[in-house]
Amino acid sequence: MLRLFGKILRTGIVTEAPPRDDEIAALGAEVKGLVQRHFGGSLAIREVDAGSCNGCELEIHALNNPYYDLERYGVHFVASPRHADVLLVTGPVSRHMEAALRRTWEAVPAPKWVIAAGQCACDGGEFGVSYASCGAVENVIPVDVRIPGCPPTPRDLLAGILALMRRAA
Repeated sequence: MLRLFGKILRTGIVTEAPPRDDEIAALGAEVKGLVQRHFGGSLAIREVDAGSCNGCELEIHALNNPYYDLERYGVHFVASPRHADVLLVTGPVSRHMEAALRRTWEAVPAPKWVIAAGQCACDGGEFGVSYASCGAVENVIPVDVRIPGCPPTPRDLLAGILALMRRAA
């Protein structure tokens, strides 16, 4: 035990403070204002992976980490489409997910919006339209905002949510 305390004292603090990002703070403040004004302070997003490689999911997951902390802007993810305002869809829509995506979209109460996140969701990406893929999300359900990138960064995702808020307002 004393050796462990000694090692801790010799090593010191190895973590560093997160970098300050004023652009993220400005985007978030604008999102928070629009969510407060038009959605009563809470915007619910249901994320649907329609066949992605999970790169976009990792970036979406980063939005919830302590650095970005999306919930401080009034935006949160929900498990049920019946509780959602927005569908955030990733990946080219595989034929196996086509009916599920359509049913999920139908389950979201109106008014509802769809964000296609990632290059594959925007235009089918490397997969395009084939026997196994429907391609872009807009080939299956209507899309309101597209966030290109492979994968889009959390900053791009936040800017996409802001674009949707401006459009919905």
